[in-house]
Amino acid sequence: EIDESAGAREVPLAYVTRLAAAKAGAGLRQSEARGSFARPVLAADTAVVIDGEILGKPLDGEDAQRMLRLLSGRTHEVLTAVALATAGGLASRVSRSEVTFRAIGAAEARDYWDTGEPRDKAGGYAIQGYGAVFVSGLRGSYSGVMGLPLYETAELLRSADVALWHPGPVGGDNEH
Repeated sequence: EIDESAGAREVPLAYVTRLAAAKAGAGLRQSEARGSFARPVLAADTAVVIDGEILGKPLDGEDAQRMLRLLSGRTHEVLTAVALATAGGLASRVSRSEVTFRAIGAAEARDYWDTGEPRDKAGGYAIQGYGAVFVSGLRGSYSGVMGLPLYETAELLRSADVALWHPGPVGGDNEH
């Protein structure tokens, strides 16, 4: 259990970095407490930011619609921090992306809420789902906006000597 509330003067970059690190550290401690081999633990946290406000997961439909009104017809920032905890310490990276939304009407925002998709998503939308219909532009990392920036994740894994590529099955389509 990690407290996901932002500190009084905590800036969005520090916020996502702190949460990703806390989650990775907690996972490593749980693994060690069970006496299992301490494998690296990867964790991430995402924040949607507009006008300096961190938009977390919506509390309810009204809150989700408020968020979509804020994002409607505007560009916002998505910050995703990824952290890797190992027996040797903790390392993290951050992905920054800019997402532009087209104008979203009130009825469409309600209909989107009714799909169930935005209930547990930072900023009240999922770029990898129905929420993609709102996106008129993206500058940055699609996987970062989804919640796990693959480029930064690969950098962390490489730095911890964790293999990124594994051979495919013998006799499958991988043989030429």
